[in-house]
Amino acid sequence: MARTTGSDGEKTEAAVREAAVSLIARLGYEAMSMRQLAAEVGVQAAALYRYFPTKEDLLFTLMREHMEGLLAAWSAARPVAADPVSRLAAYVENHIAFHIERRHATHVSNMELRSLSHERLTQVLKMRTAYEKELRTILRDGAEAGVFSIDDTGLTAMALIQMMTGVIVWFRPGERLSLAEVTASYLAMTMRLVGATISHGTARPLGRARDAVAL
Repeated sequence: MARTTGSDGEKTEAAVREAAVSLIARLGYEAMSMRQLAAEVGVQAAALYRYFPTKEDLLFTLMREHMEGLLAAWSAARPVAADPVSRLAAYVENHIAFHIERRHATHVSNMELRSLSHERLTQVLKMRTAYEKELRTILRDGAEAGVFSIDDTGLTAMALIQMMTGVIVWFRPGERLSLAEVTASYLAMTMRLVGATISHGTARPLGRARDAVAL
């Protein structure tokens, strides 16, 4: 019988990716073996190679999909013809929501770049650069419009991304702060860093933060 969409093979491949993200985040790429991964999924080790011919193929797939997802999420969240302050607010909200939902994948993507071959590392870094360029453009537009006070656009962009991504280290759902409260706090810090103020109209994206976890 022919295999159909949604078959056991596709489900197994998805399970392999999910288990790999968790194991690599916990053990590290070098320490995780394909045998351990197979045991986690409940398949024979040889079966993994039907989906990922090498261990690096698996890692690269995880990193590429993470960045593709982040770029797609921002493309969907990007306000159309909005002012720089509103665009920055949307960028902050989307970034935090995406990375909190994908804590393990974010950890793998940040810590295991060193494990990629030069060619594959270049591909991932190009996607990261494209995403970071979106933030630099927002900051530059805001500075040119006089709504941001920034000395170094590139340095400010790097500082903001490090600050926002760092939320995955300490945030846990159900503890002291909700996702919406964390987003509001980080947005306020971001605006202070760029020398901007938030009007009631600009704060509109925060209303969506409560639903953003469903990243």
